[in-house]
Amino acid sequence: MRILFFICFLFVVSVNAQEDIIAKDYFKKGDYEKALLEYKKLYAQSPTNINYINQLVNTHQQLEQYDEVETFLLKLMERIKYPSFIVDLGYNFQLKNDDENAKVYYEKAMSSIDSNPNNVFAIARSFQGHALLNRAIVAYEKAMVLKPDFNFNLQLAQLYGEQGNIEKMFNSYVNYAETNPVSLSNIKRAINDFISVDGTNENNMLLRKILLKKTQQEPNVLWNAMLSWLFVQQKDFKKAFIQEKAIFNRQPESLESIEELASICIIDGEVDVAKEIYTFLIETAQDLETQLSAYQNLLQLKTKESPKEAYNNINNEYLELFNHYGKFSQTLDIQIAYAHFLAFYMNKTEEATKFLEKTLELPLNQLQKATVKLELGDILLLQEKFNQALIYFTQIQRNLKNSTISQEARFKVAKASYYKGDFKWAESQLKILKSSTSQLIANDALDLKLLISDNKYEDSLQTALKLYSKADLLAFQNRNDEAILVLNKILEAHKTEPIIAQTLYKQGQLFEAKFQFEKAKFNYQSIIDNYRDGILIDDALYRLAQIYVKHTNEPEKAKALYEQIIFNHADSIYFIEARKNYRALRGDAIN
Repeated sequence: MRILFFICFLFVVSVNAQEDIIAKDYFKKGDYEKALLEYKKLYAQSPTNINYINQLVNTHQQLEQYDEVETFLLKLMERIKYPSFIVDLGYNFQLKNDDENAKVYYEKAMSSIDSNPNNVFAIARSFQGHALLNRAIVAYEKAMVLKPDFNFNLQLAQLYGEQGNIEKMFNSYVNYAETNPVSLSNIKRAINDFISVDGTNENNMLLRKILLKKTQQEPNVLWNAMLSWLFVQQKDFKKAFIQEKAIFNRQPESLESIEELASICIIDGEVDVAKEIYTFLIETAQDLETQLSAYQNLLQLKTKESPKEAYNNINNEYLELFNHYGKFSQTLDIQIAYAHFLAFYMNKTEEATKFLEKTLELPLNQLQKATVKLELGDILLLQEKFNQALIYFTQIQRNLKNSTISQEARFKVAKASYYKGDFKWAESQLKILKSSTSQLIANDALDLKLLISDNKYEDSLQTALKLYSKADLLAFQNRNDEAILVLNKILEAHKTEPIIAQTLYKQGQLFEAKFQFEKAKFNYQSIIDNYRDGILIDDALYRLAQIYVKHTNEPEKAKALYEQIIFNHADSIYFIEARKNYRALRGDAIN
C-alpha cells in the first residue's frame, strides 16, 4: 500500500512539474491567456503553493485583469494569513492608478511589522519584488529598531546599491562586516563592482573616507584589512603595506597577508615595494621559514633586475646566508636557488653541479631529493647534456610515481627531446601530460604539443621547427640575444609557414625581457595584422595592450585592444583581466 501511495505521489509531482514548465513557457512567450489556464490548473491542485499564487496574480495583471486579482487576493487573505499578500493587494491598486488605496495597504503591511517584526521577511521581499525599494528599506530599518537582534545591513546595502545611493550602501556593507567578519570576502566582491583602479574615483574616495573614520572612531584590524584591500585594488601597494603593518602590530601572530601582498607586488611589477616588504619580513619574522623565504625572494628579485657587474655582490650575499644559517634541509630552497644563480646567471655550471651534488648528501626525504635532481637536470639541459639530464628526470619519475613533481619531470623529458629535435618522442610524452593533475603542467604540455603537431608536417626536414626549438633552448639558457637572431632566420627564410606567428610571439616576449618594447610592439602588431584567425591573436592583443599601459603610456591604444578581446574573444583566458583593465582605463567604477 505504501509503495502504491509513493508511486502515485511521484506521478502527481511529475505531472505538476511538467505543467509548471508549460505555464512558464506560455508566460515567457507572452501568451498570457494560455498561461493563465495552466496556472489555474496548478493552483487548483496546490492552493497553498506561493509560487503558483504569485504567478496567477502576475498573469492576471499582465492581462490587466486587476479586479479579478483584487477579488482573488481578498478571498485568499481570509484563508491564508501571509503578510506579503497585503503588499500584493496594494501594488494591484497601484497598477489601477488607485494610489490612495495602494497607500492604505502599504501602510497596513508596514503596521503588521509592529505587531510581529518577523513579518518583515515577507513584506520587505514583496516590496523589493515590486521595485518599491524605499518601502523595502523602511521595512528593514523599522524591524531592526523593533528587534535589535535582526541584522539586515546586507539586504539594505544591496537595496542602496540598486538605488545608486553609494554612501549608504558602503556604510551598510561595512556595518555588516563588523558583525559578520567571516563574510568579508563576499562583501569585498560586492563592493568591487562599485570601485575603480583609479584611486581618485569618487566611490573609492568615499569608501576610503568611511573606513578611515571607522578606524579613528572604533579601532579594529578589520578596517585596516579593508583599507589594505582597497589600496591593492587601486594598485597603491605602499599604502596597502602600511595597513598590513598596522594589522601586524596589533596581531603579530601571522605575516601571511604581508607575504601575499609581496607576491601581488611582484605579479604587478612593483619590484621596489616587494623588496621593501621582503626586507621587513627578514627583520620582523620570528620563524626561520618565513625569514629564509623572504631572503630567497629578495635575492631572486635583485638577480633579475641587476646588471652582470652586480652578480658578484649577489653571490656574496648567498654565501653570507649560508655562513649565517648553514646548509641543511631548511635552507634547501635557497641552496637550489643559489645553484640556479651560479649556472644560469654566472655561467658556473660545474660549480653549481658540485654544489647540488653535495646538497644531495644531506638527510633529505624523497621529495626534497627530487627537487634537487630537477634542478640538476635543468643545469645539464643548460649544458646540452641531454642524456645525463634524462637520468635525473627518469629517477624522479621512478621514485615518486604519479606525483606533481614526477609529472614535471616527464614534461622536462619531453622538453629535452624537443630541444634535441626528437619531436616524435617529445609528442608521445606530451600526450600523456595533457591529463596531468597540475593544470599548469597540462597547459604547458598542450601548448608544446600543438606547436610540434602544427608545424612538423609543413617541411619534411622540419627545418623551421628545429630552428625554433634551438631558439627556445637558447632562451632557456638565458642567451636571449642569440635566441632572437635564430628566430630572425625563421622570419626571413620561412615566411609562408604557419610557424611565423609563433616565432613573432616568442621573439616579442624576448624583446620584452630585454626592455625593447618598441620591437616587441612591432611583433605583436604583426600578429594582429596578419594572423587574426590564429590561436595567438588574444595573446598578442593582451601583451601589446599591457605594453601600452605599463611602458609607453598610451592608454587609448590599450583600451582599443582590450575592447577587441572583450567583444571578439570572450573565451580567452585574458577576458576577465581585459574587461577589468578596460573599465579601469575608462575611469569609471567597475559596475
